Amino acid sequence: MDMRVVFNEDICKSCGLCVQVCPTNVIFLADYLNGKGYRPAAVTDQDHCISCAKCAQICPDSVISVYRPVKVLQTV
Repeated sequence: MDMRVVFNEDICKSCGLCVQVCPTNVIFLADYLNGKGYRPAAVTDQDHCISCAKCAQICPDSVISVYRPVKVLQTV
């Protein structure tokens, strides 16, 4: 699995904390509204996300899930 950040747009309240804390500046607030009338956060470029999880840690509503690749070690 590639590094991936997933936002639950239905419950995002557009607080913008994830946008501020992202070290690679790949998170933005969308131009459209979710069902609650907020502009949900989204990632502009998954390839430049480093999966640091700072966005998930700061999110007050647990909107963000961060998935990282698992390294498999081979034994000889």
